[in-house]
Amino acid sequence: MRRRQFIKGLSASLPFAGFVLATTSSARADATQLQHRWRQLLPTDFEVVAVDPKLSTSLDQWRTQLPSAAYDVLFEEDTERPGTSPLNQEKRAGLYLCRACELPLFTSEMKYDSGTGWPSFFTHIPGHFGKKTDFKLIWPRTEYHCAKCGGHQGHVFDDGPPPTGERWCNNGVALRFVPKEA
Repeated sequence: MRRRQFIKGLSASLPFAGFVLATTSSARADATQLQHRWRQLLPTDFEVVAVDPKLSTSLDQWRTQLPSAAYDVLFEEDTERPGTSPLNQEKRAGLYLCRACELPLFTSEMKYDSGTGWPSFFTHIPGHFGKKTDFKLIWPRTEYHCAKCGGHQGHVFDDGPPPTGERWCNNGVALRFVPKEA
């Protein structure tokens, strides 16, 4: 089944790895470059996996495999304190993987400094997240989870930079950074 993602107020559409990402004509070149370049960041021995079906790892198994802070964020939907992640300062080219199952979620080219204290991205690798509505702070927010292991990553907001206008605000402890091979 083909899914579509539309960004409000924008007119043209661009195929993006099984999605249609709405863009302005001026942003089309940037989105096209990202479409091809995220695959170039994969290590040579890395294989993109199909995300269906989900992993059958139990919560007890994840608890023993992950540091407690990562487990709490990924599987108890906790939030790390802002400004505490070393990934906020990460500037090298590479991939950001789910800390639990190592599914690639973002590339370094998708990252930007949002000033919020959490690693933030203006887009993501398509098909690698599921979303749900979170009412924990009274008003609804869109929460996203890794499509492979179900681990909570963060929330997506509509106050990000062009070309998407989105801010994928991620908990740093829920990610593992893999630098691009030289």
